[in-house]
Amino acid sequence: MMQNFSLRAGTIIDHAARYHPGREVIGRSVEGPIVHSNWQEVRRDAKRLSAALQGLGVQKGDVIGVMAWNTVRHLAVWYGIPGAGAVNHTLNPRLFAEQLVYIINHAEDRFIMVDPDLLPIFEAIIDKLPKIEKIIVLTDRAHMPESPLELLCYEELLEGQPDDAPWVEGDENDPCGICYTSGTTGNPKGVVYSHRSNVLHAMAAAAPDMVNISSNDRIMPVVPLFHANGWSIAYSAPMAGASMVMPGRDMTAAGLYEMLEMGVSFTAAVPTIWLGMLEHLKSGDLKFSSLKRVLIGGASCPRAVIETFQNDYGVQVLHAWGMTEMSPLGTICSFKPEVNALSPADRLTVQETVGHPPYTVDLEIMNDMGECLPWDGITQGRLMARGAAVVQRYLKGDGDAVDTSGWFDTGDVAIIDANGYVRITDRSKDVIKSGGEWISSIELENCAIAHPGVAEAAAVAVPHPKWGERPVLVIVPSAGQDPDKGEIMSLLENRFAKWQLPDDIFSVEALPHTATGKISKLELRQQLEDQGYKLPQ
Repeated sequence: MMQNFSLRAGTIIDHAARYHPGREVIGRSVEGPIVHSNWQEVRRDAKRLSAALQGLGVQKGDVIGVMAWNTVRHLAVWYGIPGAGAVNHTLNPRLFAEQLVYIINHAEDRFIMVDPDLLPIFEAIIDKLPKIEKIIVLTDRAHMPESPLELLCYEELLEGQPDDAPWVEGDENDPCGICYTSGTTGNPKGVVYSHRSNVLHAMAAAAPDMVNISSNDRIMPVVPLFHANGWSIAYSAPMAGASMVMPGRDMTAAGLYEMLEMGVSFTAAVPTIWLGMLEHLKSGDLKFSSLKRVLIGGASCPRAVIETFQNDYGVQVLHAWGMTEMSPLGTICSFKPEVNALSPADRLTVQETVGHPPYTVDLEIMNDMGECLPWDGITQGRLMARGAAVVQRYLKGDGDAVDTSGWFDTGDVAIIDANGYVRITDRSKDVIKSGGEWISSIELENCAIAHPGVAEAAAVAVPHPKWGERPVLVIVPSAGQDPDKGEIMSLLENRFAKWQLPDDIFSVEALPHTATGKISKLELRQQLEDQGYKLPQ
């Protein structure tokens, strides 16, 4: 018989503080200065917060909403809340007020913890949040903002609290965190992560064929902790004993570059962040001094971005796919021996896929009848998932979110090849079906972005009397550029059959995005109509 070692989040920070106590944790604070800490100090503050929350009356299972940037202080909050037996509900400041009101009330948050610059968001909606009892501002007394609300000061709460009290005990299947989906097709849905799912997910993510994290790494999560469980980096980094750099609220390319140059070896963010960073590097004739790997997910990564990172800057790109409902890791494109044996050009083509899943994730592609489709690198189907950190049921859902065999429909359309590499061809709601044949909007977009004059692109379906739907391409020109539409079309002609080419190409100043940084194609179609673009009929 083996010991029953409970897989709770507190054991991660305990491990980091015990076996990697002096490993640096550096961050830009909300007050401005750079903060230098370590895992022992982060755990100390998490312990003090846990005690303070219990002193304020927080009970096991209570939900605490947190709206904060990626800071060292936020890491202590990340562990202090579940350490008190409560549930960490991450809040995205980019959500519309109506969405925030809905998810805070739906999750039944008791307390709010918020960075001072984000407090006005709550001042505007507090009268619609009847269950909120206390608001804790994540700063010290000297930087407490003036407000009509009754506020508690985070640093004052921690003063005098014990830093060695035990964590609140519980089952490893207790809720640890909540993150809501973006709600593009209705109200956002709550995904509840358990302690067990978070620990198992972090172990799977850190594996060599996945993110490949070790104690020799210094990791900077650009992706916010409030986005899809923070991509689990706040769990997997201390689990491996890695050093961390937290970039704070400055998301400009210059601000991020400054933090990356603090010895960061691995970083993670969505493609739009890296498009801006590459422009910054080019314009300033800059290089990375320490960066070795970059994880790119949240949206499809264009081939041109992968090539530039690897060929011009010597940084390996790990193209990834996942979703809130999967904690979020689904796949990462690391190279199996079969891929390493390919030519450099063919390996780059593989990197356009999102790779293969880790142990704890199982994937399948199915047709509309629920029949499994072949992994031949050609056949497209609905991408289905199940695993140790995949949603079973949404918070307060009427029933399970999976079918009778436990498969969760991701909403993505994909191809899987014989080596288990997944190519996402579209979201099921965005797929372009022309004359009964599917056209990948993602591949059209990625090809267009390879043009030096195109900063961003979106392919959308528009009605057509004969073919049902036809694609049109909407581009955002790079700064100071006016790309020729004929050149873009010629670029597309090299990769696509004539019937797959867009019927027209439109140029706009900016594309609409969701709160999580994804292009809102529903809003884009409406904008095209409102702005008088003549769409093909």
